[in-house]
Amino acid sequence: MTESPTGVRPMAASVPTRPVRKDEIELSERGIYIESWLPERRSRRRPLLFVHGELAGSWVWEHHLQYFAARGWEGHALNLRNHFWSQTADPTTLSFETYTEDVVEAIERLGSTVVVVGHGMGGLLALKAIERHPVGGLILLSSELPKDLRPPAHSHELREIPEVYGRDLLGWETLPERLQRDHRDLALADILRIQHLLGQKPHEAGAARRQMISGVPIERARLGTIPKLVIGAGLDRYVPEASSERLAEWLSAEYEPFGAHSHFGLVLGEASHLQVAETMRAFLEANHL
Repeated sequence: MTESPTGVRPMAASVPTRPVRKDEIELSERGIYIESWLPERRSRRRPLLFVHGELAGSWVWEHHLQYFAARGWEGHALNLRNHFWSQTADPTTLSFETYTEDVVEAIERLGSTVVVVGHGMGGLLALKAIERHPVGGLILLSSELPKDLRPPAHSHELREIPEVYGRDLLGWETLPERLQRDHRDLALADILRIQHLLGQKPHEAGAARRQMISGVPIERARLGTIPKLVIGAGLDRYVPEASSERLAEWLSAEYEPFGAHSHFGLVLGEASHLQVAETMRAFLEANHL
């Protein structure tokens, strides 16, 4: 699929949509809440498990949940511990490992046919979880890189990460107008919503970020031969588009770049998310997922 001169892909032909109902899954022993959007009638399509990144929650996936449920896919958006609707926990007790356990638990609940979709740190969590549990497919959107593709971390870089951090560390504690200049595919309403939902108070585990920056090893051989798609964003200020392309090559995955999209625009832009969802749908249909 080619891009237009503006860098925005033309939308595919519309698909008749189906009625949608909302549900929830609670993994009470872990205090985890999964938000589910389901088609009214069950289909043979594989269920989708959406995994968010830093400071986020199931709210990141609302557009995608609605899009796919209306086209026959079950969509289940995980909230990691201490995120959004999941139970409150002391973030100083959490780590990349505990978050990985949350993802594994969700995969076990949904079954080995599930297709896992990860964004940012959620993409790296998905890769680590799939080492431990087989799945049906994998889609990564501006995923953080595994150790083999990440440059060595500087000690001062790790020391600067507090035990608990908030949206200021990601550059979102600033004027909405400035954020919109940096995320040109997002409307002001999108910016304000993201800024609000990232939270007023620090609540993300610094240990998880330090582990991610230090490098999380991934054993490619344990991922199997499942269909894989990596999506990159040309306006991404967190995961450069070239990094997403390197990840796709490393994984022997299909690769789709969106030159006019930002990190959050891939999933949350009122307009920009749709081109991404169409590409994901084409991948799922081509692989009979």
